Amino acid sequence: MERVIEACAGLDVHRATVVATVRCTGPGGKRVETTETFATTAADLIVLRDWLGAHGVTHVALESTGVYWKPVYYALEADCVVVLANARHVAQVPGRKTDVRDSAWLAQLLEHGLIRGSFVPPPPIRALRELTRARTALIQDRTRVINRLHKVLEDAGVKLATVVSEVLGVSGRAMLEALVAGTTDPHVLADLARGTLRRKLPALRAALVGRFQPHHALLVGQALAHVDHLEEMIATLSADLTERLRPFAATLTQLRTIPGVSERVAEVMVAEMGVDMTPFPSARHLASWAGVCPGQYESAGRRKGGKTRHGNRWLRGALHMSAQAVVRTKAPSALGARYRRVLRHRGHAKALRAVQHAQLVAAYYMLTRGMPYRELGPTFHDERAAERAKRRAIRLLELEGYRIMPAA
Repeated sequence: MERVIEACAGLDVHRATVVATVRCTGPGGKRVETTETFATTAADLIVLRDWLGAHGVTHVALESTGVYWKPVYYALEADCVVVLANARHVAQVPGRKTDVRDSAWLAQLLEHGLIRGSFVPPPPIRALRELTRARTALIQDRTRVINRLHKVLEDAGVKLATVVSEVLGVSGRAMLEALVAGTTDPHVLADLARGTLRRKLPALRAALVGRFQPHHALLVGQALAHVDHLEEMIATLSADLTERLRPFAATLTQLRTIPGVSERVAEVMVAEMGVDMTPFPSARHLASWAGVCPGQYESAGRRKGGKTRHGNRWLRGALHMSAQAVVRTKAPSALGARYRRVLRHRGHAKALRAVQHAQLVAAYYMLTRGMPYRELGPTFHDERAAERAKRRAIRLLELEGYRIMPAA
C-alpha cells in the first residue's frame, strides 16, 4: 500500500496517560516503530510535543474520545498536523487489544492516508462553542426546573397552568410568591392578576383552590430561586457572547434573514460550524456533518431505510427550533411550503428535517458566496416539480420516437 506520510504518530489518549507510537524510516530504509507513554498534565504534554519533534513527526492522529482529546490536540496543533479521528472509523478487528496496539494501528492508518479527520474549528470559534453550549445547557436546566415546579403545583391541586399561559409571568410569579409566603385564600391570590388576565378572575379563583401544604411552599420557593439563579447565569453568558460576536455581526445579520432563524439560533450556527466553509466541500457535506439529511443503507441493490446519523446535536437542536418557527409563522415562504409538501407524504418529523436541511443549505451558500437570503416564494416547489414532470414526460416521449414541438 502506498505510503503518503513519512514520519507520523498515533496517540491512544486516556484521562491520565497518552500512549504514543511513532512510525518513521530507520536505517536501511525500513519502517521503525517507537512507543512511549506520557502523562496528560500540561508539562508532560510539552514533553510529548518535544519527543514527537525529535523524531521529525509531521502528522499525528488521535481518536475523539470524550473530552480527553482536547488538551492533547491543543498542545500539538501549532507544531504538526493533528488528525482527529472518529473512533468508529478506525476500530480494530476484535482481539488482542492493548493501548500500544491501538496507537500503532492509528499510526499505520495515518501513514497510508486512511484516516478522515473530523472538523475542529479555530480557537475563536471554539470559545464561542463552549459558551453557546453552556448557555443552551442552562436554558435546558431552566426548562427542567419549571417542569418540576408544574409537578409540585399539580401535587398540591393548584391548577394555575390551566388558566395562565405563562406560570412564571408577572401575574403567575406574584401568585406563586404569595403562596410561598403563606397566602392560600384564592380570592386574594386571584386579585394579584394583571392586565388581560383579570378577565379570568372566576376561573383563577377556582384554579387556586387546592391543598397547598408547607412542604409544597418549600419546594416552590426553591424552584423559584433556582430559576432566578439560572436566568442570571444565562444573562451573564449572553452578555459575554454579545461582545465576542461583534466581529461576526455582519454574518449574524445575514443568517437572520433566513426564515425562522432567530438571533440565538444564528449565534449557535456561527459557533458550531464557523464562518469559513472551506472544511466542507459542498452543502451536502455540511448537511451530513450536521445530521440533517437522510441516512443511506443499501445492500444487494436494494435500498433500505437508513437512519439519520447523530451529527452535531447542538446545531441540530438550534435548527429544530428555527424549523418550528417556520411552521408556526403565517407568512408565506418557500420553507413553509416545503414543510407542507413533505408533511403530506412523510409526516411531521421528516417535514421538519426537510426544513432544517433547506435552512442549512441556504446558510452554506450565503456564507460561501456572501449573498443575502433570497425568498423563492410559496409556489416555488410546486412549479419546480411541475417543470421536472414536464421534462421527464418529454424525454420519455422522445425515447419512443415522438417529436415534441412547442405550441405556437
